[in-house]
Amino acid sequence: MEQANTGAIERKALIFNVQKYNMYDGPGVRTNVFFKGCPLRCKWCANPEGLERKMQVMFKKSACIDCGACVAACPEGIHVLSGDTGKHVVLRDKTCTGCRKCVAVCPQNALEITGEMKTVSELLKLVEEDAAFYELSGGGVTLTGGECTSQPEACKNLLMACRQEGIHTAIETCGQIGTEKLLEIAGYVDLFLFDIKHMDPERHNELTGMSNERILHNLRELLRRRYNVKVRMPMLKGINDSREEIDMVIQFLLPFRDDGNFKGIDLLPYHKLGVNKYGQLDMEYPIAGDPSLSGEDLDRIEGWLTEYDFPVSVVRH
Repeated sequence: MEQANTGAIERKALIFNVQKYNMYDGPGVRTNVFFKGCPLRCKWCANPEGLERKMQVMFKKSACIDCGACVAACPEGIHVLSGDTGKHVVLRDKTCTGCRKCVAVCPQNALEITGEMKTVSELLKLVEEDAAFYELSGGGVTLTGGECTSQPEACKNLLMACRQEGIHTAIETCGQIGTEKLLEIAGYVDLFLFDIKHMDPERHNELTGMSNERILHNLRELLRRRYNVKVRMPMLKGINDSREEIDMVIQFLLPFRDDGNFKGIDLLPYHKLGVNKYGQLDMEYPIAGDPSLSGEDLDRIEGWLTEYDFPVSVVRH
């Protein structure tokens, strides 16, 4: 890792959250570092504030009293009061620089800026604060997002720094990255949490905005090269819960089932924990209705996978 006292410019990452004491994204107690930016646009995304690789204003309209304090404070002209209604409006075509002056003057706490530049040293310091918990539980750090590999150099540098300190490293990834760049990162990853969202390339494009050819190629390469991989499957009723879909996953993974580096499958049931954040970003939530799976649905899917002796866990938040 580049040190500040060498005079070199240290690598920075655009981060939107650092979550401590996580028990879901890798073994043991973990610190999750959320990177901004993602190449996919999954309709069920629970972290819409992580999609764009830029700072953004999150605005709780129900808390706002339209006082105009933020309008006067913002140097970029992002906040205005509508000439027609007098209501506070956020101009999304303006560029937020992250000064947070609007947040400081808001009397109702109706504003938040998502996105902050952090050096690798700053992030490492946050991760190291809970080293004792990692040692006791077998935990470590998990880089996620958004998509952590959308900032590949910062991602790699942070992984390198954690490895140097003996901290277990994991990344949660959609796999949409050039294979060569992924393999550069892979040398510093103890565990990949790798998403399979849908096996059909056309349906995958409809659901996420991109096809899955590169994603499946990268997954196959990681498994073939003996990197530790746990497959994660976000599960939605009527979208990827059919026997046909699960059978395609089985056939893809079957050649690797008995390899020591294949760590099994996590089923991630659909949830609505991120829905309110869409409104705060003036985004429409893409999914109509409720594609939640029942306990019986999840038991059935788990049974299809265990028929082929795959280790399976259902991750319930």
